[in-house]
Amino acid sequence: MNKGSILVIDDEVQMQKLLEITLQSNQYAVQQAVTAKEGMALAASHPPDMILLDLGLPDEDGHAVLQQLREWYTNPVIILSVQNSERDIIRALDNGANDYLTKPFRTGELLARMRSALRSNVMQENEPVLQFGTLQIDLSDRIVKKNGEQVKLTSTEYSLLTLFARHEGKVLTHQYLLREIWGAGYISQSQYLRVFIAQLRKKIEDDPNRPSFIITESGVGYRFVGKE
Repeated sequence: MNKGSILVIDDEVQMQKLLEITLQSNQYAVQQAVTAKEGMALAASHPPDMILLDLGLPDEDGHAVLQQLREWYTNPVIILSVQNSERDIIRALDNGANDYLTKPFRTGELLARMRSALRSNVMQENEPVLQFGTLQIDLSDRIVKKNGEQVKLTSTEYSLLTLFARHEGKVLTHQYLLREIWGAGYISQSQYLRVFIAQLRKKIEDDPNRPSFIITESGVGYRFVGKE
């Protein structure tokens, strides 16, 4: 059973071989490109279900490639890069990457991140009611339930939770969350975010001090984990 088509844009030969073997053995169809130009052409002519993108391409900066892709490509993009600075990670996520893995990475973790991103993409298209274990979000009626009991959320808390749920598995940066919920004028007001994250955790987590849904990504933002 084919789980989806993956386009790998990476000029490192060993990485290409590793990804080809790993992905094909897990029932993914694989296309490969070694330059930004080749990758963009393949993405346009045979749009894949997901793109794995290296930032260090020989002909163009990977960040610029990501920005170009996000002008029209709506499926998940995961960055695979040796660049591990907080600045690069935040920049990529703010430019539309669904996730970011630093090389070298564990293939099991990559596959888990891929499943999460692909599942989230399908969920956004097809599910008016989102189910995450004991947590249920009815998007049409704006009702949230935990263990079958309705959870009373403020308008802002609901907006924050649904933003997380629609990007399940993806790291959302502080700046992105502040801009989406409060507006561009609030992107430096991180205290707003901390307060509402704490309030939301008290209402949806079994133990707010050991959250299982809203996970802190230190120095970067938060990740909503809906399923194992």
